[in-house]
Amino acid sequence: MDIRKLQRVIVDGLEDVKAQNIVVFNTEHLSALFERVIIASGTSNRQTKSLASSVREAVKGAGYPVPRTEGEGNGEWIIVDCGAAVVHVMQPTIRDYYHLEEIWGDKPVNMKLATGSARLVKAAEPEAPAKKAIAKKAAAKKAPMKKAAPRAPARSPVGKAVAAKTTAARKAPARKAPSGKVVTRVVGVKSSAAKRAPAKSAPARRAAAKKAPARKTSSRA
Repeated sequence: MDIRKLQRVIVDGLEDVKAQNIVVFNTEHLSALFERVIIASGTSNRQTKSLASSVREAVKGAGYPVPRTEGEGNGEWIIVDCGAAVVHVMQPTIRDYYHLEEIWGDKPVNMKLATGSARLVKAAEPEAPAKKAIAKKAAAKKAPMKKAAPRAPARSPVGKAVAAKTTAARKAPARKAPSGKVVTRVVGVKSSAAKRAPAKSAPARRAAAKKAPARKTSSRA
């Protein structure tokens, strides 16, 4: 069996139903069960089923054994086992999620497709330095230019001194008066002084009255 003829038959069968993003990978160094992995996308369940059927009929018509098919029930991911080549027909969301190119994509096979894609790019292929330079220039053109901040007008020495004092006054923390103490000192000065003076007892008052000299009454003529 010539693997190159088989992969050509499979790709032709996929292109007959307008498959998208067809890629072919050489897997001889990865698995002894098959030599090629072919991946293609279909936009709907109906198209994926039609793609799998077209591949099966093309391989059968070329004289190869009838392929086995799996996954036609839902149509999201259909596998067509063609013996030396395995075909994965997937919907774009399923293909992006499982990303089989990372598993089987070490050695892409160059094939001339009817869609005009003459070269199949390996998954996660690094960009060329020239492409990176072009991308940087395009990003620099799209980025908006930053406006320079306006300069503050020059100040005289007096103005600088006033500005420094104003800034220091703003930065200085405000002094908080203790709650409740100011009122008692201003409003209740007399009351607090009266409270502090000790009250005289009754015996002390009597003793003070006895010590006080009696006032003499003036004699009448």
